[in-house]
Amino acid sequence: MSETLVLRGGIVFDGLGSPGVEADVVVADGVIRAVAPGAAAGETGARTLDCTGHYVAPGFVDAHSHSDMVPLMDEAQPFKLLQGVTTEVAGNCGFSFAPLDEASAAVVQAMYGELGCDIPPPPGSFADFLDLAERRGPTNHLAYLVGHHTLRLTANGAGDELRPGAVEHMQRLAAEAFEAGAVGFSTGLIYPPGCFAERDELEAIARVAGAYGRTYATHMRDEGRNVEAAIDEAVAVARAGGVRLQISHCKAAGKAAHGKSGALLERIEAARLAGVDAMGDQYPYLAGGTVLLALLPNRAAEGGAASMTARLSDPAYRVGLRADAERGDPGDGMWANTSAAQVIVTGHRDPDVVGRTIADLAGQRGADGFDTLCDLVVDDPAAMIVVEMMAEPDVRTIMASPLVGIGSDNGPPMGLQHPRTYGCFPRVLGTYVRDEKVLTWEEAIRKATSLIARQFGLAGRGVLLPGAHADVTVFDPERIGHAGTYTDPGVTPDGIETVVLAGRVVVDGGGFTGERAGRVLRA
Repeated sequence: MSETLVLRGGIVFDGLGSPGVEADVVVADGVIRAVAPGAAAGETGARTLDCTGHYVAPGFVDAHSHSDMVPLMDEAQPFKLLQGVTTEVAGNCGFSFAPLDEASAAVVQAMYGELGCDIPPPPGSFADFLDLAERRGPTNHLAYLVGHHTLRLTANGAGDELRPGAVEHMQRLAAEAFEAGAVGFSTGLIYPPGCFAERDELEAIARVAGAYGRTYATHMRDEGRNVEAAIDEAVAVARAGGVRLQISHCKAAGKAAHGKSGALLERIEAARLAGVDAMGDQYPYLAGGTVLLALLPNRAAEGGAASMTARLSDPAYRVGLRADAERGDPGDGMWANTSAAQVIVTGHRDPDVVGRTIADLAGQRGADGFDTLCDLVVDDPAAMIVVEMMAEPDVRTIMASPLVGIGSDNGPPMGLQHPRTYGCFPRVLGTYVRDEKVLTWEEAIRKATSLIARQFGLAGRGVLLPGAHADVTVFDPERIGHAGTYTDPGVTPDGIETVVLAGRVVVDGGGFTGERAGRVLRA
């Protein structure tokens, strides 16, 4: 049971796109009890917070998070609460940390360990993982997708070719995850082993998801010059399963794709008109963040980390790989769509390379950029990068679409992360709403709340209405923003005054109270 709380006199947004109105919000027992002018008049003995001059919104819902293992960290991690985010959807891009057996857990740790907070992922079922995360105490609410990479590694190992019965095994594991409460499944079709999957494999899992009424979230096979074909594949998979489709971190990536934002949005609109419930999400930056090996052709990663590093250590192998990488066709990685000067290493076993570009490191070593890239992957297959890929007009065009919500694509709160980890939502509201007026306040809040909650079936969240869950964010519209940069990302956002989670004040006066009041939300 939580105390009765009154948020008095703020401008209240319902999360559905309605303009804000001055009203009181009354919260009791973890539920919104009233939203109306003067609603607090009869309340006695309640804790009252004066919200005059502030905006009161539903707690923000992050469509795209990589916070899967954050609850397992020793200390509470309020980096999302300090942005006003009360709920995250994790397990994106095909990366979930269950279900795993001993062998697949070792592969995940070797290749994607930093995404898992450098905590060895525990072998076990999806239900086991959700129970563990719940016991450890999330700092904010988390809903989990089951990742296709993980299903494939556990059912098939790290090889590119499917073993007999592997698809059926993946379907059984997916069904178990949905029974345990997974809100959907995700793919990351530029990363191994998902990059080796054909469409029929994905459709087989989508049909299981459809039977449970779940959502398909995809990091598509191409976000650059072949983005139209990639959307067509995503729509086909969703249609085969009869599932909602969430297109992750919508972008036109790489110089060859600049200007394709309109084509991307037209494809999403066409899918909806054809009967597929397609939406997207976006982060408000020109640079993305990913694993270093994403710059390399898919074939480099066949067989897992040990096989990959052995091949990359062979100068003769690099000759053919370089030719593929510089060609830049689908499956050839991101190297052709960027430059060594635009890639910043943000996570690596060698701390001396962190915060430096590949071009800088190549100059120091007397090597060229591609050989330096390969050397860095050999030294740490799980290394992470920030890479500039997008053009500002495309970012604004995508942001203005009513079909695209907000998703941070954050990494774990450790080391040198992309600034979206710490400031995605305040940046949207401060830079693109207040300063640049790309969106209205009510539309931006809708894109940060109900649009995402609906797409993942999070009933009673993302809205500020009587009977809804009492997750609330109060912010100062004149101050909200984030000053973090790619080389100094971990700056606390400005303007988030109060966050209420399940009826409890967890951010008070801009500071975290220390309470881990989050839950694992199960479908």
